[in-house]
Amino acid sequence: MTDPFLWLEDVTAERSLDWVRERNARTLAEYTENAEFSALESRILDVLDTDDRIPYAGMRGEYLYNFWRDGDHKRGIWRRTTLEQYRTDNPEWDVLLDVDALAEREGENWVWAGASVLRPEQSRALLSFSRGGADASVVREFDLETREFVGGDHAFDVPEAKTSISWIDTDTVYVGTDFGDGSMTDSGYPRIAKRWHRGTPLTEAVTVFEGETTDVSVGASYDDTPGYERHFVGRSMDFYNSERYQLLPDGSKVRIDTPDDAGSSVYRDWLTIRPRTDWDVDGTVYPAGSLLAANYADFLAGSRELTPLFTPDEHTSLEQGTWTRNHLLLVRLSDVQTKLSVLTPNDTGWEEKPLDGVPELTASGIISTDPRTSDSFFVNSSGFTTPATLLYGTVGGPLEPVKQAPSFFDADGMSVTQHFAVSDDGTEIPYFVVRRDDVTGPCPTMLYGYGGFENSMVPGYSGSVGFAWLERGGAYVVANIRGGGEYGPSWHTQAVREGRHRAFEDFAAVARDLVARGITTSKQLGIQGGSNGGLLMGVMLTRYPELFGAIVCQVPLLDMKRYHLLLAGASWMAEYGDPDNPDDWKFISEYSPYQNTDATADYPPILVTTSTRDDRVHPGHARKMTALLEEQGHEVWYYENIEGGHGGAADNAQAAFKSALTFTFLWEMLTRP
Repeated sequence: MTDPFLWLEDVTAERSLDWVRERNARTLAEYTENAEFSALESRILDVLDTDDRIPYAGMRGEYLYNFWRDGDHKRGIWRRTTLEQYRTDNPEWDVLLDVDALAEREGENWVWAGASVLRPEQSRALLSFSRGGADASVVREFDLETREFVGGDHAFDVPEAKTSISWIDTDTVYVGTDFGDGSMTDSGYPRIAKRWHRGTPLTEAVTVFEGETTDVSVGASYDDTPGYERHFVGRSMDFYNSERYQLLPDGSKVRIDTPDDAGSSVYRDWLTIRPRTDWDVDGTVYPAGSLLAANYADFLAGSRELTPLFTPDEHTSLEQGTWTRNHLLLVRLSDVQTKLSVLTPNDTGWEEKPLDGVPELTASGIISTDPRTSDSFFVNSSGFTTPATLLYGTVGGPLEPVKQAPSFFDADGMSVTQHFAVSDDGTEIPYFVVRRDDVTGPCPTMLYGYGGFENSMVPGYSGSVGFAWLERGGAYVVANIRGGGEYGPSWHTQAVREGRHRAFEDFAAVARDLVARGITTSKQLGIQGGSNGGLLMGVMLTRYPELFGAIVCQVPLLDMKRYHLLLAGASWMAEYGDPDNPDDWKFISEYSPYQNTDATADYPPILVTTSTRDDRVHPGHARKMTALLEEQGHEVWYYENIEGGHGGAADNAQAAFKSALTFTFLWEMLTRP
């Protein structure tokens, strides 16, 4: 069947952009051209711009690096300070680069995309900038002593592409980028990794590893840990399966022979392995989601002596494992609530102790360590009604609060509860509900979901949710559906490919449970999700329309017949399946929103948003779905940001506008007679 809206996939064609402008104008006129919207947008922007936010920083030896946006620095500044200064109430920051000034000087819409600092000298950095917030970026070498870009034939500068680059030493880097025909994978990422020496053209960089065009990506890296310097190369065959090798001085390589679907990390003498499926090693079965440790040199030599550091159960999974100089910090999720501990290798094995001092009833995670130099670390803790606290500690010593985020809404008289809905196959699905205690009957409710790529949805503080929704008497709900990582890899793998329907059934079960508990009604229940969560929203619209009063669908995948042909879509086939395979299309076609719309159905109103500059999830998904729903006579609203990348916003002002539009649309839809 011919797709009548295929022309909307031509992202920057004038006809397509005219279509976008017309719908943007309609949405803006309906929801944004009034004082109430302006006040809400302004209040959200104040939260995003406030100097009272915690300036989260990465530890790099004597310095802590931070990227910061506020009202005076809309595109942001890159800066650093010392630990001594950082622990004060008003640190003195050394500004390294002003991106606003750079963008103005060069006449480019630069958006910060990250930095790689040379260690241990910290005299140079590789800075990445994208145009409008896209994934593709340019890389430019920066001199941290002169505060100028290096420039010239001797600089490590890379043209715009989806590039991976990392330091080996002052005069050498590993780089993967678009080297020309055949150098990128079908997913649009580097297929070839090269070693590039200063003073030689990028075209003369030496290939060290190649993958297949069907791979997701290929990369090379250098471990500069003193006394443990090692080179690694690897390929990701799909999103969850990869091969990793140590590159030897003679150019040969040795396979780190862990299961393809296992995550692995090499640190000093240790190899840690996290299998995603049960792993049988000489008759001993290590369950999916375990964390195992082996002596790295012995493992390469053939030994399979493994020490379990963590073993999951039906309630508990491993969320994070991070090294300090001499210790391994673990973050567990127990029914989606965090617990932290410290593991220490010694002559008799591994010793484990709880990490005390973390605030109760919050979700906590390790923000930064510098295993090269110390056993110090930062922990961030926050909850739905508890602003973030940043704590600093050194293993063996106390945890001390060093930064406290302000409260942006009055949480007194608000409660957080956890409930469990029962999905179609009998599985209990946890979800959190936040609302005012004096709201005792059904109320406007915003339900958020994602359910993919093993991403866990843990509690976290949002000032805008608080004052734009909770203070007004609404309820906010986060669903921990399958496809996420809340209960480890198996919670995810149950909902990939032909099991995808379970994520949708779980979300629908939470919606029904909210109504059954009297928290809301179907008419008052609005839902929100983006990217993979946008796919979830599309399925809710087409499969379960009777459960909802309104939907916000952001940067979504919706045409699952063509998703693998658009931008980075091919990299997600391990998650969804291959639409060109008839067996896979059979189960994909049952839920693909674009192929399952119904002109006769009674759909709730939907707001679809995307970004022209999103080069990860193609904006054609959102455009075509909107056009189809319009043709069928459904109530659909559309807004496309001309920049902003996959995040949908290139700066705080755009983020504030996007949030205000979401809250305004849902509140109006869920409270109208």
